[in-house]
Amino acid sequence: MVSSNGGLSVTCEKCPENMSGVTQDGWNCITCPRGLTSKGNCKCPNNEILVERSVDGVLFDEALCIHCNGSEQSFSASDASGSRCVRCEQTFIQVSKSCDCNSPNILTGGLCFLPHEGLPPKGVAAVRFAQLGVTLASAWFLKNLQSSAFACWLYSNLTACQALGNMCVMNMNSLSSSSTDACGLFQYIFVSTARVGVIHSIPYWRHNLPWLYYGDQPGLASQVLEKNHFPTTFTFKGTDKDVKLKFLAASFDAAGNFLKWQSLEGGLLQLCPDTQTKLDAAYFFGTTYQQNCKISVSKILLDFANPVFYDLFLEYNGGNGQQHLWAVPVLNLNLQYNEKFVNQGSNMNNWLLTRRFFLVDALSGKENDLGKPPRVIRIASKITISIRLVSHTQRGTIHPPLITVAYTDVLIQNPETQSVMVSFAVSYEMNQREAQIQTDIALGVLGGLAVLWSLLKTAGWKRRTGSSIIDLQTVFKFLLFYAGDLANVFFIITVGTGIYWLVFFKAQQFVSVLLPLPPQEEDFVTYIACAFSLKALQFLHLLVSQLAIDIFFIDWERPKGKVLKAVEGESVTKSTAAPVSIWRTYFIANEWNEIQTVRKINPLFQVLAVLFFLEVVGFSNLALMDASSSLTRSSESYVAPWSRILRFGVSAALWIAIAILQIIFFAMIYERFVEDKISQFVDLCCVSNISVFLLSHNCFGHYIHGRSVHGHADTNMEEMNMNLKREAENLCSQRGLLPNTDGQTFQISISRKMRLNYDWIHETLTRKRGPARLLDSSANTFEQSTRAYNAMNKFLSSFIDHVHKEMDYIVKDKLLLERILGMEFMEPIEKSIFYNDEGPSFTDVLYYGNETTLLIFDILFFSVVDLASQSFVLAAILTYLQQEIFRFIRTTLGQKNLASKTLVDQRFLI
Repeated sequence: MVSSNGGLSVTCEKCPENMSGVTQDGWNCITCPRGLTSKGNCKCPNNEILVERSVDGVLFDEALCIHCNGSEQSFSASDASGSRCVRCEQTFIQVSKSCDCNSPNILTGGLCFLPHEGLPPKGVAAVRFAQLGVTLASAWFLKNLQSSAFACWLYSNLTACQALGNMCVMNMNSLSSSSTDACGLFQYIFVSTARVGVIHSIPYWRHNLPWLYYGDQPGLASQVLEKNHFPTTFTFKGTDKDVKLKFLAASFDAAGNFLKWQSLEGGLLQLCPDTQTKLDAAYFFGTTYQQNCKISVSKILLDFANPVFYDLFLEYNGGNGQQHLWAVPVLNLNLQYNEKFVNQGSNMNNWLLTRRFFLVDALSGKENDLGKPPRVIRIASKITISIRLVSHTQRGTIHPPLITVAYTDVLIQNPETQSVMVSFAVSYEMNQREAQIQTDIALGVLGGLAVLWSLLKTAGWKRRTGSSIIDLQTVFKFLLFYAGDLANVFFIITVGTGIYWLVFFKAQQFVSVLLPLPPQEEDFVTYIACAFSLKALQFLHLLVSQLAIDIFFIDWERPKGKVLKAVEGESVTKSTAAPVSIWRTYFIANEWNEIQTVRKINPLFQVLAVLFFLEVVGFSNLALMDASSSLTRSSESYVAPWSRILRFGVSAALWIAIAILQIIFFAMIYERFVEDKISQFVDLCCVSNISVFLLSHNCFGHYIHGRSVHGHADTNMEEMNMNLKREAENLCSQRGLLPNTDGQTFQISISRKMRLNYDWIHETLTRKRGPARLLDSSANTFEQSTRAYNAMNKFLSSFIDHVHKEMDYIVKDKLLLERILGMEFMEPIEKSIFYNDEGPSFTDVLYYGNETTLLIFDILFFSVVDLASQSFVLAAILTYLQQEIFRFIRTTLGQKNLASKTLVDQRFLI
């Protein structure tokens, strides 16, 4: 090279024939006595170094090859680059008193050993990748396994022992009594060095050796994890607040060199990119953390070319004010023991705990040449730090933490397109067995009571239908009743469980409870699903029952005078009674149609209020799996995963609280001072001189006595106002069915004879399914329907007036037990029975009287959608939509049933 100014501005010329070699720096030509390398530089034999310049920098005409003095006292040899003489490796000097390791001495891994008896056996330089079913002859193991084992055994060399331990970890701690792989050599040395003693009184931590195992005795893992408690306590609140988990890791390189102490804060164990705030939040006690991502294999090879091995510790303050370290055990899910995976399942007695682990191993999978890319890499694809609370603790005592690692073997094919899913999590758990037992007990007891209650309901239903035969319909009805009652049982248990965890986990000062983990929530979610399914069945049963009731409006109005009416086909006129207006009946039918879907709460306000408190006020933050009870969170702070139990607990508590407040408001304020649609309907019936006779069962129903105390209601405004004034001043009789009483609503239990007469008239009344077809029906059909309507009106009014002595009735109060059980003890054999109603019980056939069922169904529907989508907004939207859909169905079909049963033209129901 003549000149070089960088870039492409380089000038060169060929060396002359007598000086054909090029100096190492490339600027000059020189004579080479021992030949040239492929690059045109001078070369020297092994154990000789190339010298081109004198000590003062003057270039020789001919290069020199100087032999390194390998004898005493120099003991020098050429270094790897061949540029200088360096002192021989110490084992060469000790064994052969030279820089040569001649037979019978053993040369391995650049070290020289005497052929001592008792040396560790020849190791198998193989690494097994069990997931791929591949066993490779590792170049790293070929170079270092035997030398590390010999140096560790003969010289107790700490670095060699650490390197041997690292190779065992890279081979997934493969313990086998017959194997001489890395772990077999390590175990051989461990057993043979019992005389040197242990460190810190830990029997598994031998002097000069790394601590890899806790031992393979059965049940040892459960002793390590449960026998001793971590010697510090944690509190969420107060002046003694202590929630910081201070994890430290001692790190080593593959060659066994100690690197440094590292804190886990900052994302040491996280392979995924993330913000510092989130990474640090993972180590606050009670803050469940989970991180998942997909990483390309090319990035892993770039960032983790050399594996780093970690021994994990948890730092804590001792009683004397000093800092102490607690060794954190590792559960390697890929651990190989006699070629089988044993660290699976929840039985700790079958676990084999270890200590050391790594994140990425791109070294042991290299074959033949360490300078080439690996054929297989092993990645810690799932790391979980588990913190378990001591049972029945009140002071935040925990068991020793456990780190669980699962590795994934990746066969390298195209690193740019290959990727691996990795996750890191910190979970907090406690023994949920007692809670599960209590839940099972509650479910068993309440489920048994639900069976008895359903049997009582079925017995009451049989009495009300007038049947005493237990048939298939009775069994089916019992199952429907039981479905509703069992849904209530599941609802009570799930709401109680959700609110319990919400209150006790978020409000605790000293740590005493921890949330169930997602896998442990499966039973809870199953209970919610069962509750929703059964409640949906009860709701549909309720809907069908309400759409099949028998109802008739009894018009008490009598004709006022007579009118002349021409006789069709004749030229004469006859005097007939003046017709009674049908508009009052239409009006009452419309009002009944309107109150069919009236509820004790406002459904739209309910949904919006719940959504407002969850998303705007911030109650949804209480559903996060951390100990904070704050309703607000910083946008930069870590957001813990959702707890399904807490989500249900928060949403259900809000639904119930807002619903109770609404019911109290409507009952005590709105219905008293603004509008009470139910009471207004009863008053309207009385003013309109129309009674409502409805049967929800074959022989049971309700009666609203609407007979006007003034005798008539079809009058002008002046007379109507006068009648109302007289009634307000108590100048007329009371509205009740019995004299001098105000009772207008009754539960009725009618005799079978009464029901037969009702059905006989009703069959004619509904033969054409109401008057919607009157326009295209024959005159005979019209007249037949009209006569049937008049006959039914006359029959029911005469029945109320005690005209039919063979079908009479009595009025009495219900017994307290009858009201509690919702059934009647007396059977109406000869006389029907009218039970005085303390409240408007006819609302049982309306939405209004079934608010509890509707509210529970809405809560469960909202919760099921939310648990499936993890979105309160979507749950609120779909809940309101289902409310409107079912309200439309109830209104539309209820209107058809009303028109069919009462002969009110459906066109007048608006």
